[in-house]
Amino acid sequence: MHNFANQCLDMARSFLSHNLEAINEDGTIAPCTGEESRLDESGHAALAIGEYFRATNETSLDKFDLLDLAARCITAQAFTKEEAENGLACASLGLLSFGPSKDRNLVWERLLDPTRQTLDKRLLAKTDYGNHFQAFNIAKSVARFSMGLSKKDETGKLIDLFLNRIQENSSTGFFDDNPHGLGGAFNIYGVLSFIFIRQSLELHANIHLREYKLPSLRTFAEKYLKILPDIVRIDGLGWPFGPNTGAYGQMYCISMILQSICDQWVPKDKKNLYLDLVRRLFFFFFTTYLDQEHGILVIRDQERNATLSHTTRMANFDAARHLCQWSHLAKAIDLDLSQVPPVPPKTGGRYVFFDKSARKEQGLFIYKNADSGLQILIPLVSSAKEALSDSLAFPHSPGIFDWPVNKYMPIMLPELTFGSHRIIPSFYGKNCTAGLGLKNTFYFRYDQPDLITVDEERISNLGNCKVSWTFCGDKVTSEFIFTVKNQMQLDKMRYVLAITSPHSQHRVGTSLTLGEESLRASVIKDDFYATWKDTTVVSQNLDYTTYYGKIHYLQILSRDHPLIMKPNQPYKLIIEFSPDIKLADE
Repeated sequence: MHNFANQCLDMARSFLSHNLEAINEDGTIAPCTGEESRLDESGHAALAIGEYFRATNETSLDKFDLLDLAARCITAQAFTKEEAENGLACASLGLLSFGPSKDRNLVWERLLDPTRQTLDKRLLAKTDYGNHFQAFNIAKSVARFSMGLSKKDETGKLIDLFLNRIQENSSTGFFDDNPHGLGGAFNIYGVLSFIFIRQSLELHANIHLREYKLPSLRTFAEKYLKILPDIVRIDGLGWPFGPNTGAYGQMYCISMILQSICDQWVPKDKKNLYLDLVRRLFFFFFTTYLDQEHGILVIRDQERNATLSHTTRMANFDAARHLCQWSHLAKAIDLDLSQVPPVPPKTGGRYVFFDKSARKEQGLFIYKNADSGLQILIPLVSSAKEALSDSLAFPHSPGIFDWPVNKYMPIMLPELTFGSHRIIPSFYGKNCTAGLGLKNTFYFRYDQPDLITVDEERISNLGNCKVSWTFCGDKVTSEFIFTVKNQMQLDKMRYVLAITSPHSQHRVGTSLTLGEESLRASVIKDDFYATWKDTTVVSQNLDYTTYYGKIHYLQILSRDHPLIMKPNQPYKLIIEFSPDIKLADE
């Protein structure tokens, strides 16, 4: 009955046993070969150890004293000189995992007085954040009150502030991780925030506050819960766009679904649908990121990479923490995935508004083809001024339409350079529409009244752009129409395609990939008179990898010499794709 719960615990035990030895005497974390330690890793390790204790009630693992290790990690995090709010929040929840108060906490007893005093001061200090770091403030508040370091509980007030800002920054109730400037960084940090806040409430000494705040959290968390069935691919690949996906794109989705089922946020008639998602997400996570020979989680190797903010040590401790939570939740809901019937895929296309105002419109277009399994997500969101490709408005479909991690390239989008301005049709739109067209085609269209730079600066009085994507079966057609208001010199234009393959060993056999004929890209109309450059081979360059596999070739459509663009004359670029799709293990 609890095979899934036991499997999760076994994996957590393996991850911890292979990484606890990296905890130094002073509680800092020794890095893996080729990596550098981060200041917040000690806190992540403390929370992983705490969750393992909650799940097993064991105070030792192999030769390691877990109470001593947790105390060391919490001490190291408390005395970190530079700001590392996520590490401090994790450390505070890790401390709470060993007992709900100072008098009944096994690790608090092992902390020295200077550590206790410093921890008290660090938990009291709170910067008012406008991003997901506000969830860390909530965790710190929970720890400070529950441990008896303060008689005043600010948790409820901080949760209300967090939720009120969601309403201020999104007309439809999605979490904006960077509301400043252009605004609209709608990404997986919204899921992370709700998971972290919910876990904090789970450890709160006042159970009544938890019950009081859950309905408010549910109102907004359900927004993400409802789009997950359309985001998760048939092979189990989870959240694929924006920063910090890969293995975390699997873990966050599983945690949200299992916690939502436990809290009875999932209707009974939808329960099998979400359990099927969990099964697929977990299988993809297990197969893609677990090195079964060594019993560790691998997020970067010779064929793939991860965001710079995640180290291998951190990922292993975070995975152990999530696995312990999944084991606990699986037991609570009496989970048996072997009895869950698979849900058949459906063909369809729809647009989810994240925000709609007079200033801008942002959201996510989702297209799925049941016959081939092709699934495409086009995020029209801010990238928080991070010069990366993860959040650009092109079809995200790992294995078919890919992009490099930790690197910016205009993937499947024309980048126009006017002097010092590099323009790309991404980040925001107006008049966003999606629907069913002729001959069972699906379309997604939006306008950009002002052109916008890759640094997310709107340039007024320069020109505008209209974008249209059309989908019919596996055929994808993109159309970009640029117009300038005054005669302008276009210095250059480029457009990039990345040709990849899944990981040679760690992959799901039913994942989609490209066959010998690749993307079958055809330029239908090009008013920029660009030419395809010689194919760039990057197979041996580790700077050109994805979260899932290696990039082998870059195909670049480019115009390197000036073009005088006339005012009010449309300049079109229409490119069509008919990708040669096959399964990874065919």
